[in-house]
Amino acid sequence: MKLYKEGAFLIQGKDVVLNAPDALEAVKSKTGKEVTIDQAKQNTIAYGILRDHNTSGNMDKLQIKFDKLTSHDITFVGIIQTARASGLEKFPIPYVLTNCHNSLCAVGGTINEDDHMFGLTCAKKYGGIYVPPHQAVIHQFAREMLAGGGRMILGSDSHTRYGALGTMAVGEGGPELVKQLLEQTYDIDRPEVVGIYLTGEPIKGVGPQDIALAIIGEVFGNGFVKNKVMEFVGPGVSNLSVDFRIGVDVMTTETTCLSSIWRTDDKVKEFYEIHGREEDYEELNPGEIAYYDSFIEIDLSQIRPMIAMPFHPSNTYTIDELNANLMDILDDCEKRAEVSFDGKVKLDLKSKVRNGKLYVDQGIIAGCAGGGFENICDAADILKGTSIGADEFTLSVYPASTPIYMELVKNGAVANLLATGAIVKTAFCGPCFGAGDTPANNAFSIRHSTRNFPNREGSKVQNGQISSVALMDARSIAATAANKGYLTSATEIDVEYTKPKYFFDKTIYENRVFDSHGVADPDVEIQFGPNIKDWPAMSALPENMVLKVVSEIHDPVTTTDELIPSGETSSYRSNPLGLAEFALSRKDPEYVGRAKEIQKAQKAIEAGQCAGEAVPELRDIMEVVKSQFPDVCHDNIGFGSTIFAVKPGDGSAREQAASCQKVLGGWANIANEYATKRYRSNLINWGMLPFIIDEGELPFKNLDYIFLPGIRKAIADSKTEFEAYVVKDGRLNPFTLKMGELTPDEREIILKGCLINYNRK
Repeated sequence: MKLYKEGAFLIQGKDVVLNAPDALEAVKSKTGKEVTIDQAKQNTIAYGILRDHNTSGNMDKLQIKFDKLTSHDITFVGIIQTARASGLEKFPIPYVLTNCHNSLCAVGGTINEDDHMFGLTCAKKYGGIYVPPHQAVIHQFAREMLAGGGRMILGSDSHTRYGALGTMAVGEGGPELVKQLLEQTYDIDRPEVVGIYLTGEPIKGVGPQDIALAIIGEVFGNGFVKNKVMEFVGPGVSNLSVDFRIGVDVMTTETTCLSSIWRTDDKVKEFYEIHGREEDYEELNPGEIAYYDSFIEIDLSQIRPMIAMPFHPSNTYTIDELNANLMDILDDCEKRAEVSFDGKVKLDLKSKVRNGKLYVDQGIIAGCAGGGFENICDAADILKGTSIGADEFTLSVYPASTPIYMELVKNGAVANLLATGAIVKTAFCGPCFGAGDTPANNAFSIRHSTRNFPNREGSKVQNGQISSVALMDARSIAATAANKGYLTSATEIDVEYTKPKYFFDKTIYENRVFDSHGVADPDVEIQFGPNIKDWPAMSALPENMVLKVVSEIHDPVTTTDELIPSGETSSYRSNPLGLAEFALSRKDPEYVGRAKEIQKAQKAIEAGQCAGEAVPELRDIMEVVKSQFPDVCHDNIGFGSTIFAVKPGDGSAREQAASCQKVLGGWANIANEYATKRYRSNLINWGMLPFIIDEGELPFKNLDYIFLPGIRKAIADSKTEFEAYVVKDGRLNPFTLKMGELTPDEREIILKGCLINYNRK
């Protein structure tokens, strides 16, 4: 794999001319045409799709309107509640509500079916589509029923990626879907486009997860594709089945790219034909001379079976490399765990080594990444006639949709799997977000799923229970299962893959999926459960602000799962205050109490009372502030909390990572950088200030107070640097906070306190 930061021209989709002083002359000699870089940038597939969906008239400042929207049951209640508070009357475009994150009510919260009935009645009232539980995971339904060539889809899940089908899809937090429901736009600077040039074809035993992990391992740490569009081109694309392409594509989220798009061909056309949607196919190729801002060359034949060790998809090795350096790599993982869990629990992976081999406790093939037809068929071929054994090792398989499940039953793959001792379950995202197949204490799970962040598998570190996940391809998971739990690469298995043809039967959807066909029925009454709560009232940004630092996190990256855990806590997904009680619970259990304590001051101000009486320590703080800023008083100040994290926001698009902070009185985040655009957007849409501070020693520490004079005017005036003071030892110690550019709408959202206030009628 070769990375070229300086960019490249692609001629006729085949010939590569790397950017260099003589590149334009080289292009002219090959084509006979003169072209500028700016002209050639307009010939990418991505540029054409963005142009067709941009409403601003300015291709540098995009205002995108999407063709379709998707949400699942962790997010759609909050989205619709927000839109309703802003006057929603009808879904203006197709909006699909899926139910693939059914969180058991293990810690209280909303009964699943209450949320489901809320979704069904909203689909009827506002004119949407409702997919009942266990029918399909969100992204598989979108592939089967929604994607189309040249279209754009926005989903409230980070793995909203349908580029392999010619659809540019973006995963964002719920407020961005609210904007689309209110017929507003998705505002973003035109992203750079990275060409992913594929050659060769994968060797036998290598699957899509292997290719994906190889890419993630190369580009995550250096930010090579961060917030950019990955465009897959080159002759190697045609050497991959559509299922294979989908399996690579869905994992592009873990690179931190904004979106993805692939060139399409007859294989993609056949996919649409199989699904009875021939009219939705569009051939997509870059223009004669296309320019990519950066470029990656990948020879698919060079990729070997991969494993992403805990606790990130970028922590990658070949399986052969792991087996050859087993104790050293396991020791490194244990040291990473010490950092991730602040020494609270001890991960002991080296105890998994038996007779020089790594013994695995659990294998799972599931969800939008692993639950595809080809993945499961190939796994069944590897396992046919074997046994997974009667020891600790277990194997669970979750087909991504009921149509896939039906075809696997018809072709015998399910029978072959069940005969080995594997369990075949329904379409469910549980193993991916910690609500299904949680491993035992100190267990090691290998999964063809999307993520392996700390706690993502559902372990309970706060209770002293810890387990871990490594990501692998379904084929190597099956090979490991055939070897009764001893880690094995699929390339070590002698098997003939049968490659059965897929037949899509949409009958089950016709029988069970509610489709309004875009017709709203305003007479339908929305069905609420007792734990489905409205958003609490939120104040506008004050003229001046005092922030208390209530958590300080120095991990290299902080995931959204650490900011608000997934899994069983998601049973509170439709109760903003209830869910907020779990904010940072696995990272900083004291956060909630500290945030609520300083929030008392803001509530006192809003009630016309004295903040110093509500929070006595503020009396001394305000005395210091007034010594230098005598005009500051209870009429022009607000109080709240902030956190510092080095690089927060990797992972899930769930807006709850920001909204939980906001409903607890959070006014800001301070970071060296934000891991993803979507997390920064979530902060803004909830009226929080996405501050940046230069790397180095911090001028403040946990529990310090920060004073921000004139913050409202500074935001209104479009400033990007802000005067700030640490209030300490009777003095105001100055320092500077920064913030990237805000759009006019983003500034107004922050000034009004949140998107709900911005849109409230």
